[in-house]
Amino acid sequence: MKLLTHDELVAKLDTELFRTLGRTADALGYECYVIGGYVRDLFLERPSNDIDVVVVGSGVEMGRRFAEAIGHKHLAVYANFGTAQVKWHGMEIEFVGARRESYQRDSRKPIVEDGTLEDDLNRRDFTINALGLCLNESRFGELIDVFDGLYDLEDGIIRTPLDPDITFSDDPLRMLRCVRFATQLNFFIDDETFDALERNRERIKIISGERIVTELNKIMASPVPSKGFVDLERCGLLALILPEVAVLTGRATRNGQSHKDIFYHTLEVLDNVARRSDNLWLRWAALLHDVGKPRCKAYSPQLGWTFHNHNVVGERMVSQIFRRLKLPTDERMKYVKKLVELHMRPIAIADDEVTDSAVRRLLFDAGDDIDDLMTLCESDITSRNELRKQRFIDNFHTVRQKLKDIEEKDRIRNFQPPVDGEEIMRTFNLTPCREVGILKTAIKDAILDGQIPNEHDAAYAFMMEKARELKLT
Repeated sequence: MKLLTHDELVAKLDTELFRTLGRTADALGYECYVIGGYVRDLFLERPSNDIDVVVVGSGVEMGRRFAEAIGHKHLAVYANFGTAQVKWHGMEIEFVGARRESYQRDSRKPIVEDGTLEDDLNRRDFTINALGLCLNESRFGELIDVFDGLYDLEDGIIRTPLDPDITFSDDPLRMLRCVRFATQLNFFIDDETFDALERNRERIKIISGERIVTELNKIMASPVPSKGFVDLERCGLLALILPEVAVLTGRATRNGQSHKDIFYHTLEVLDNVARRSDNLWLRWAALLHDVGKPRCKAYSPQLGWTFHNHNVVGERMVSQIFRRLKLPTDERMKYVKKLVELHMRPIAIADDEVTDSAVRRLLFDAGDDIDDLMTLCESDITSRNELRKQRFIDNFHTVRQKLKDIEEKDRIRNFQPPVDGEEIMRTFNLTPCREVGILKTAIKDAILDGQIPNEHDAAYAFMMEKARELKLT
């Protein structure tokens, strides 16, 4: 963060955009301020393309007059909300008149009335988002900071301007925004504000899945996403929005044997993936990779704690979670399901002899997602036993090299058997039937097991041999 002087703030705003905004407001006789995230990010030295302009007057009229001033013909007007928006030179400028808001308990949609600048600042979610800069010529660059948001920026604190219980109860989405900002900025949540998260957590139930997912995705996309999920778990929100992940917390002990805390292991894997990739859906796969473990947990005196088939159970749970949260159910969900289902395979290979057959089958099943699967599995190595950890790392290097060699030699990734069902039916004058499926599977398995090369003539000869066994010839 950089504490900018008045002269430095003026210099930052001394552009055609902000000067035109100031002149337009002066011509209308409006007080005019840029408020919120853009101002916050000036001090944090973060780029920002979203500009919120508040005027003591009509936001729609201000937007119209500004659009005329810059010769812009495309002004989006949202009359129901009293706002207007202009996109100009890569910036999104939103205009709104200063207002006061009140809420009904069963809705986060406010009742809006015209208000003063003070009213408008009072409705802001956090002190760091209630900073403003005046754009009128007589006060150009003057900082407005009635809630000491600058001190909170400097101290790295997320705090509400007014009573946090009212702030969160009025609009429960602000609870997720609170955690999201703390995660994105690596800030701490003020104690009183955090206590209000706990007290008001049940209010999150009136928020739609789409709104929740938007905030979760921003937490997930942060540099250290585990920070947000720890805060969500501590305040009780996680149990309400992602109970399948919340239930991973804690250890079970039997006869002196404990398993690791799956929740904190999961977050370690998530952070490991985040360091390696900005792929949002790979991060979701990391968060959900062990989600099936609580349903598969068992103890035996001989084996200790086991979680057999948790990857298969987890893969089924992904669909349920995505549908409930209104996450996309297209190829992105299929991708996450695939990685959750397959995440044990490279580990099993790396823990044993790395055979060509096992690597071929892994490459066939993972297809183009093999590199992401390997990233997830390597991130899943969180053992505190350094010797065991190093052995897995070394073996994963071997697996990766085998994958590369076999792909170059056998072209297995996403391969289609060189003799397909149509050719099988033509050759033996068959209609779709059990025998066609048996031959197709036998050809595929023979190629994956290295019995025959991935070539048509070899596959055809193998098919004829198998057909004789089935008495088709």
